[in-house]
Amino acid sequence: MDKVVKIEVAKGVEGKLQSIGQALDAAKAYEGRRVVIQIEKGIYKEKLEITQPFITFQGTKAEDVIIIYDDHAYDLMPEGDRRGTFRSYSVMIDANDFVARDVTFENSAGPGAIVGQALALYIDGDRAMFEGCRMLGHQDTIFTAPLPQTEVEKGGFKGPKEFAPRYHRKMYFKDCYISGDVDFIFGGATAYFEGCEIFSRTRNSDINGYITAPSTPEDEKYGYVFSRCRFTSDCEPGTVYLGRPWRDHAKVVILESELGDHIKVEGWHDWNKEHAHTTTFFGEYNNFGPGATRDGRVPWAKQLTKEEALDYSKDKVLGDWACM
Repeated sequence: MDKVVKIEVAKGVEGKLQSIGQALDAAKAYEGRRVVIQIEKGIYKEKLEITQPFITFQGTKAEDVIIIYDDHAYDLMPEGDRRGTFRSYSVMIDANDFVARDVTFENSAGPGAIVGQALALYIDGDRAMFEGCRMLGHQDTIFTAPLPQTEVEKGGFKGPKEFAPRYHRKMYFKDCYISGDVDFIFGGATAYFEGCEIFSRTRNSDINGYITAPSTPEDEKYGYVFSRCRFTSDCEPGTVYLGRPWRDHAKVVILESELGDHIKVEGWHDWNKEHAHTTTFFGEYNNFGPGATRDGRVPWAKQLTKEEALDYSKDKVLGDWACM
């Protein structure tokens, strides 16, 4: 690839681009090259769609560089219907080889009980990498494409990729902070989370949420893998599930991670689909903390052996990925 191109965005600085959208427009002149968009401190209220491959967002510090929007599922659209989940994103990545470092992606619409689903990130690109980033939201914070092949309710997939072909994606999250409550990491991708903090936000309810809701395709070996992560919360003890299957072949494995006392003893929920007990793969290995007890876990979840856990290394999950 040719020499990297750098484009600077500095809100409020004379002579600099004032928005990330302007930088994405400028990047079009360098199609096929790696374009690094250097984003200086600021709150950027922009709804962004990235359709060009090899784009990098480089912030100065995640807490200081905030990309934010507030669309949500209950919004009324001009044609009279609701916005729905998949048009609510703050940032959509619809291109391969996207990288973000030291940036916050936020949907500020509010709790799902009031506004419904509200995505901070819709990621439909292969080899997407996030390092030192924050993803902030409530219900459905991060969608990791592809969509399932079919919807359960008519119109449930309304959005930019409703009728698009489904391509499997791989994603990598390193040292990120991800917050939400219900199904806040969901979708069909293979995604590896390393050294991340996964924060469950309270809904002041008997059940405060579900961290993951995968829809892993049946023929894919890997769904979500969390390695050496911290699962933290402001919820009451025993009120959050590690995950539930959005589709029957959902796969999640959590390795050598710290689980807070907000995690329910049962660990996993079947979304009232008893048949999914034999099709899902929810596994844990060598986790620790008050939420990591083995006693009381649902019998259809797995406790991996050391040998089995070796099959979930980053190299095996993500494969030959030059970006790594």
